[in-house]
Amino acid sequence: MHDFCFTIPYGLLLIGGGLFGYFRKGSTASLAGGVGIGLLLTLAGYFSLKAFERKKNSYPSLILETVCAAILTCVMGQRYVQTSKFMPAGVVAGISALMTGFYLYKIATGGNHIPAKTK
Repeated sequence: MHDFCFTIPYGLLLIGGGLFGYFRKGSTASLAGGVGIGLLLTLAGYFSLKAFERKKNSYPSLILETVCAAILTCVMGQRYVQTSKFMPAGVVAGISALMTGFYLYKIATGGNHIPAKTK
């Protein structure tokens, strides 16, 4: 499985959550954090997809994805520990932890596997 297959939906989910938090509770932190990191992840996923189409790996995108997911895991995990609120802190921390593990796996195995040319 390629990183962009999960990164783009993950980024869009964060954007949606940030917008929901802003419109529902007026939270500018949700807007800035969710939309900001969601846009970064969506762009990184898009650049990774474009690199894959050119039969190349995009390690800078993969590293950016890993850093964003790790930061979200720490920040939202800490918020969950402080508030014990499963929604949204626990959910975002859990999803982000899974994504961090996935990205670390992709880095350890050499990124997106480019299929060999067939003749």
